[in-house]
Amino acid sequence: MGKFADELGHLKSHVPYPASKAQVVAACNNNVHADRDDADWMSKALPEGTYKNANEVLGALLTKL
Repeated sequence: MGKFADELGHLKSHVPYPASKAQVVAACNNNVHADRDDADWMSKALPEGTYKNANEVLGALLTKL
């Protein structure tokens, strides 16, 4: 669960909330440890909107699995 936990930690600590989809995607793209395939999937799967926190981002992404 290391990689997944790292990516969730990045969402929690490196995204200034509230954040738009563009801000979330930009923060993930700036994460040098992020898997490019995961970042590409997230940028396509995350719906447009403003997110109050990492839980909202994760909830939106879970509906796409």
